Amino acid sequence: MLPLWDTEKLRRSTPVTGLLVTLNLRVFAAELLIAAFNPELFERLMGEYALVPAAWRRGWQSGGGWLPVGSSMFLHGGVAHVAGNMWFLWVFGRSLEARIGSFSFLLIYAVGGVGAALAQILTATDPQVPMVGASGAISAVLGAYLVLLPHRWIISLVPWIVPIIPVPAVVFLVLWFVVQLMNGVGSLQGAGSGGVAWWAHAGGFAFGMSLAALAGGRRKGRKT
Repeated sequence: MLPLWDTEKLRRSTPVTGLLVTLNLRVFAAELLIAAFNPELFERLMGEYALVPAAWRRGWQSGGGWLPVGSSMFLHGGVAHVAGNMWFLWVFGRSLEARIGSFSFLLIYAVGGVGAALAQILTATDPQVPMVGASGAISAVLGAYLVLLPHRWIISLVPWIVPIIPVPAVVFLVLWFVVQLMNGVGSLQGAGSGGVAWWAHAGGFAFGMSLAALAGGRRKGRKT
């Protein structure tokens, strides 16, 4: 299923979502330019700023290695990769930011992205393969969305069934998470990951749910 839009109207501006989309697209444009005109520099930069689990483990043991955890969130491996990530961020991110505010949204995005990276590092079957992309952080946004906005409806493109139908957000997101989890388990059993960091997706989703539940609990505590 491909989400097209959230049926609810936004009740406040969402500058952080727009900023994140813009930054990711600009970094990707820079990647294309560098790769086209200076392939050696591109390879060197990807080696330094992409997240390689084995290199991170060595860096962590020596007290460093955290930079790629953040920088890798803004790198992407191709047009389809960045387009898919930014589309999910745009559809779900704006509604979540409008619901919880820009600061809380950015916190979930950033902390969830770090948690997603750690989940992938811990489960990587080939620790030499670099990880790039914002999907871990975006997965945290999806997890928070499920906790805080479960009754929303997502207009979705569903191939082979009905072209465009409204899908309950809880159904869409639970199915999405199950797919990530099943593929993650399959990768641990030797099925191969297909070049996708499935555990970053599942881990980010779980972090997002946890952060949203914690934030929701604190709000209730203040009211009482």
